[in-house]
Amino acid sequence: MAQEDVFKKIVSHCKEYGFVFPSSEIYDGLGAVYDYGQMGVELKNNIKKYWWDSMTLLHENVVGIDSAIFMHPAIWKASGHVDAFNDPLIDNKDSKKRYRADVLVEEYLAKIDEKIDKEVEKAAKRFGDSFDEKLYRETNPRVLEHQHKRDEVHARFAKALNGNNLDELRQIIVDCEIVCPISGSRNWTEVRQFNLMFATEMGSTADGAMKVYLRPETAQGIFVNFLNVQKSGRMKVPFGIAQIGKAFRNEIVARQFIFRMREFEQMEMQFFVVPGTELDWFEYWKKERLKWHQILGLGNENYQFHDHDKLAHYANAATDIEFRMPFGFKEVEGIHSRTDFDLSQHEKYSGKKMQYFDPELNKSYVPYVVETSIGLDRMFLSVLSGSYCEEKLEGGEIRVVLRIPAVLAPVKLAILPLVKKDGLSEKATEIMDSLKFSFACQYDEKDSIGKRYRRQDAIGTPYCVTVDHQTLEDNTVTVRDRDTMEQKRVTISEIEKEISKNTDIKQLLKKLAK
Repeated sequence: MAQEDVFKKIVSHCKEYGFVFPSSEIYDGLGAVYDYGQMGVELKNNIKKYWWDSMTLLHENVVGIDSAIFMHPAIWKASGHVDAFNDPLIDNKDSKKRYRADVLVEEYLAKIDEKIDKEVEKAAKRFGDSFDEKLYRETNPRVLEHQHKRDEVHARFAKALNGNNLDELRQIIVDCEIVCPISGSRNWTEVRQFNLMFATEMGSTADGAMKVYLRPETAQGIFVNFLNVQKSGRMKVPFGIAQIGKAFRNEIVARQFIFRMREFEQMEMQFFVVPGTELDWFEYWKKERLKWHQILGLGNENYQFHDHDKLAHYANAATDIEFRMPFGFKEVEGIHSRTDFDLSQHEKYSGKKMQYFDPELNKSYVPYVVETSIGLDRMFLSVLSGSYCEEKLEGGEIRVVLRIPAVLAPVKLAILPLVKKDGLSEKATEIMDSLKFSFACQYDEKDSIGKRYRRQDAIGTPYCVTVDHQTLEDNTVTVRDRDTMEQKRVTISEIEKEISKNTDIKQLLKKLAK
């Protein structure tokens, strides 16, 4: 199945089974804004819990806060957002569609990488066990031709980004003959910068109103509370502050479902360190964050690091963790070494000292910061993308199953009476009432048992418990595994222990702690 078709099916599946709905749908919707349904909100909350617990429980020097969405406008002046929070955008004159110019070039480079990988794959099949991939990449004329072309374009691209040369950025698009995916034409406008912040007014009168912004990132709420947390918690550097919260951006190019939205959630941690140690901590958090993703079991091959071609002016290191979405490898999380820029800027604009007195070094300094920032909505999409599966069963039936990691699944356990008579419904309700304090459970007695299994597969429920006539005789039930479809008989008293093996978040946290 084409990856584009897979993505369409995921989007359709999300609405059909209560994961994601278009916002304000009865009024024809609001562009790039979505609501999370009954299944989606549970999955989202489980992802949050996994991230929060991994930060605050596994790291004694990481604590959490929840800062306000509205903040003093001077904060955004100090952070640079008012003057420089822009995206380079380009329009296609024929389709009237707008694109991020840098993304167009990045996608072009990714296509060259794919060509190289295909050449290598074909050679590996041809030569078998004797194949030397490294030597082939270094010597094969076709691979070298592709690589030379890629390196040449990449060098121009990096130089244009770092020099903020919009004319050169457009020229790269022209020279590479990049076409609009919709019109197929190369009829491009000039590249222009667009500010992405939402502004509004706060005040009781029109004359006295103050211009404020919906925060475009959650990090600044952490920075302005650095001293509050440090002093009240008697924190010693190095330490981190974690936060989960909403952010807002006036995305001009908002596409690909919930991948890029105007209202979204971030899970961020700012880690404050001694100046000079930031790059060591940067490497530490790179490894920790990749491990956090990979332990979910969505396939290690679906993750990669992507170092930034253009560093923000305040950063001395930056990389993204990318996940293989149905539309290619895309950023899910960023790790940045932000130096002392943020705290120094707030010190400058507020007139308040943002320094830490280090008793071990016997001096005061502005700490450096290493940031990990993960888009919760993108993480949600990566879980669904990595979990969606269509299986052909015996007899030709197609089973749609979400192989969501059991710890994150919206519903952990479905209780299914075989029939709605002979006391089976009452027994199933009794079992449900005994387990609902331990697991997110769902009771379902409508339709055949096969159809009910399929419904649970489609929402990612890892286990189904079927209550039948034998249950009334010996207090045993059938437990069905979502992934293997294997069934086994267990006593009612054993259900909780059996289900907890793979659904308890402690299992993931213990793996992370190793």
